[in-house]
Amino acid sequence: MALTMKDTFYISHGAPTLAIDKSIPARHFLQSWKDKVFPQKPKAILVISGHWDTSFPAVNIVHRNDTIYDFYGFPDSMYKLKYPAPGAPELALRVKELLMASGFKRVDEDRERGLDHGAWVPLMLMYPEADIPVCQLSVQSKRDGNYHYNLGKALAPLKDEGVLIMGSGSATHNLRALRMVDGIVPWALEFDTWLKDALLQGRYEDVNCYQEKAPHAKMAHPWPDHFYPLHVAMGAAGENAKAKLIHHSWQLGSLSYASYQFNSAS
Repeated sequence: MALTMKDTFYISHGAPTLAIDKSIPARHFLQSWKDKVFPQKPKAILVISGHWDTSFPAVNIVHRNDTIYDFYGFPDSMYKLKYPAPGAPELALRVKELLMASGFKRVDEDRERGLDHGAWVPLMLMYPEADIPVCQLSVQSKRDGNYHYNLGKALAPLKDEGVLIMGSGSATHNLRALRMVDGIVPWALEFDTWLKDALLQGRYEDVNCYQEKAPHAKMAHPWPDHFYPLHVAMGAAGENAKAKLIHHSWQLGSLSYASYQFNSAS
């Protein structure tokens, strides 16, 4: 019997130090992944990360994933971490095939790129053995939420092929507004609460049009690259999918680690 995935996920990966800082609650959530969140072992993992932003959809076609250190000024130990997961070239080509069959006219192949920290930091905590093949798909930050939702819709068949579809970003992501403060700044809380209510009530169209519908949308996401992976995960789950908040914590006053599971079991 084929392995079927009923769920897609959106993980808020927050700061790269998630990889080493034991005081970040989201770290413990991700470490409990296989026990408490998702015990099924996928055949392969497709990660849509906010850290790979291209003009057209792109997939990485490699046999072994390099670990990309796409951050600056962090502790030396961060640059010694490795996540040598196998590549998933067959999955990459399947993603390209599905997207092109759905009307995306151009999908690029990157035969050099490994995993950026939006992929390897959470995966290192979720699947520390690094034994599951991983492929990445890029976001297009010059497009909108509907576009990324449709990107996800095209990928829905992968769930029936044993592929775990995971968006990785941040529910709020304004790096210029991070502060060492007690509590949560009001605009971040308002946006985050609006998002939670919209998702749990199944108002996916509102989330697709969040720039018009959500309070403080531009403040929460000055650039949408960390939000669009949510739209892909949502689209891949389908219109009748039920959203569930599976983790919620905050850091630096305005960085939300809200993470969601979309269950498409009818």
